[in-house]
Amino acid sequence: DPRPAPGRPLDVAEQILADYAATGASSLGHPMEHLRGEMRRKRVIRSDRLHREPANRRVRVGGVVICRQRPGTAKGFFFVTLEDEFGTVNVIVRPKRFERHHRLLRSAPVLMVEGKLQNEQGVLNVLGDRFESVAPQAGPVQVRSHDFH
Repeated sequence: DPRPAPGRPLDVAEQILADYAATGASSLGHPMEHLRGEMRRKRVIRSDRLHREPANRRVRVGGVVICRQRPGTAKGFFFVTLEDEFGTVNVIVRPKRFERHHRLLRSAPVLMVEGKLQNEQGVLNVLGDRFESVAPQAGPVQVRSHDFH
């Protein structure tokens, strides 16, 4: 529960988390701002810098999960859209990898993903094969993703 004890004012990170829990956005900032130091230490590439990386390179990306999809027409592939404070990143997960990590992929509100960067006619995707749940120090992010099945 990210709510503070009664009587104590919310700090900025807690206010952002409360806004995201209630509305999915905040005028005070983005939850990833409070994880940026950790993301830098783990060599996570910001969404706005991903285009600078060469195709087929292994990369790490991270963000709030804003969309999860596993369409029936996708032959078991799973798709995740991550959002950081600079933009979004598309992640593709192969069926066997999804089966191994389905609990985490279906539930984690903030993910760090490692995988191969794909560039198909200027559209960037990360073919994810390693996944980690990440949570801000202010508490768990209760962001509702827009999931499609």
